[in-house]
Amino acid sequence: MQKQIIFIHGGGSPEDFQADEKLAVSLRKELGPGYSVHYPFLPNDGTPDLGRRKQIAHEIDVSEDGVILVAHSLGASMLLACLSEAEIAKNIGGIFLLATPFWQGDEDWVKAFELKPGFAGNMDRKTPLFFYHCLDDEEVPVAQVTHYKHHLPWATFREIAQGGHQFDNNVAIVAEDIKSM
Repeated sequence: MQKQIIFIHGGGSPEDFQADEKLAVSLRKELGPGYSVHYPFLPNDGTPDLGRRKQIAHEIDVSEDGVILVAHSLGASMLLACLSEAEIAKNIGGIFLLATPFWQGDEDWVKAFELKPGFAGNMDRKTPLFFYHCLDDEEVPVAQVTHYKHHLPWATFREIAQGGHQFDNNVAIVAEDIKSM
């Protein structure tokens, strides 16, 4: 039986979905036939958070118990928000977050993406949690990882020398960690 993975893309446009599809394809290739990678398009529904929390919760709800969650950029930050705010009935096999922004600021649009105070206390410490960030990411500065290291010190953090925001469309390191579980 294949292990189920849901890959959550960043952004909210079809172009963002297409850009991240290369990451999902890389993950499928690196994991091989023992894994099924589901890559749903999560469109901007016009709400302040683009509908992400609700959409991600739905994808998890219709998945198998033990699902592995992989997410990139905005999708990664919204996955964390969803997991720390919603009642999730499924057992999560692991969480793998790539280029995860840590939203902060006084702008109204930022508020919709921010994690709630105390979010880390709502995360299951028994679920493997990995963060990946390329040091040359110009979209989400690597300094933002520091916030996650502070709030989630039990997580595993992998800093990659180069690959930019899109990891040069190669997530072999993520596949290695998934296979090692």
